[in-house]
Amino acid sequence: MSGAAAFTVDAARSLGGPSWLAERRVAAAEQLAQVAWPTPAEEIWRYSRIDELDLARYRPMTADELGAPGDERAPGGGPWAAEAGERAGMLVVRDGRVVHHELDPALEAKGVRVCDLATCDDEVVRESVGVAADAGADAFTLLHDAFVAGGPFVYVPDGVVVDRPIVVLHWAEGDGEASFPRTVVRLGEDAEATVLERFGSADAGHLVDAVVELLLGDAARLRYLSIQEHGPRTWHLGFQRAHVGRDATLHTSAVALGGDYARLRAEACLLGRGARSDALAVYFGDGTQMLDFRTLQDHDAPWTSSDLLFKGAVEDEARSVYSGLVRLRRGAQKAVAHQTNRNLVLTEGAGAESIPNLEIEANDVRCSHASTVGPIDDDQRYYLESRGVPPDEAERLIVLGFFDDVFARLPVGALTRRLRRAVVDKLEHRRPR
Repeated sequence: MSGAAAFTVDAARSLGGPSWLAERRVAAAEQLAQVAWPTPAEEIWRYSRIDELDLARYRPMTADELGAPGDERAPGGGPWAAEAGERAGMLVVRDGRVVHHELDPALEAKGVRVCDLATCDDEVVRESVGVAADAGADAFTLLHDAFVAGGPFVYVPDGVVVDRPIVVLHWAEGDGEASFPRTVVRLGEDAEATVLERFGSADAGHLVDAVVELLLGDAARLRYLSIQEHGPRTWHLGFQRAHVGRDATLHTSAVALGGDYARLRAEACLLGRGARSDALAVYFGDGTQMLDFRTLQDHDAPWTSSDLLFKGAVEDEARSVYSGLVRLRRGAQKAVAHQTNRNLVLTEGAGAESIPNLEIEANDVRCSHASTVGPIDDDQRYYLESRGVPPDEAERLIVLGFFDDVFARLPVGALTRRLRRAVVDKLEHRRPR
């Protein structure tokens, strides 16, 4: 990859905002001149298309284009919000800046907050940004830090239960432009919430460099669902990192259907005794898409547990990559960790890579990993066709059955029908060969 001439210190400084964010932004921008941009030769970028990324094709959006912090110009979330069903709160984000937010007044009275990082300027926000992400920073998180204009902040205080989802809707547009959305979700001790985040974009050559931080206090419970439905020319580089406290439980789910090249680096750091992480994903690539996942289940305390199930399918000339690491540090005695990745390759010309890894320093643990890559099972196809099911319909049923156990476990059930329909659309719109 090459070219970052438009991403200058002056461009970062011009975005304004609260002093703590502006200072953080400029400090990151000053490091960009020395940054080593990644290549596919690095293990963490192996099999990727990062060598095709030319940053010279993009420029950061200006303050005038983004609007001033607090300038809320959107009335609501439209059809996307309606599809999510009943909700406790919502934030609408355009090109990385919050343009609308709302919250149930009863929850607001209990101290729950949803706002823009650039406007809800207080100690809780300042202490939250970077807590998780800074520890895993790379070239693109540094670029993000240099040009982040704001983003959703969700805070649930100690002991408060939010029984309906908080919905975050991202939209990006602008050919040759880059946006840098940042989401921070912080749950206090014994708090509970569900957060749904959807990413979409216009049919434009846009770069989205996104960072998500999930911070769980002791005994907190968070269900987080991310849905990526970008336009066909968007590049998405996402980094999601969670800190999970003692006896806390994190359920993360990811659905990836859009984009030209879309990458999610998802890490769960189990820092307290008894912490738990469950991770699910569904992805389906067609055309010339590439969907790229890199995961880390990082156990750093005793009696922790994690379970990961990622399922994907590719057709036409699409490709997918899954590379996951289960790390059991020396202090993670009695930990239990499982990692599973399953892939269907539906046509010649498509391809999937699956690389599970274990790194074990503790000596009293239970751990497993498994992966498969292959076509639809011939016995399943034969069984359906022998009972009069047409070949195309048999394939559709097998693919939906392959994904259904993950769809059934998504935390926002109202979206299941919509997501199953998206999978069917990809099957029905397969390129003629």
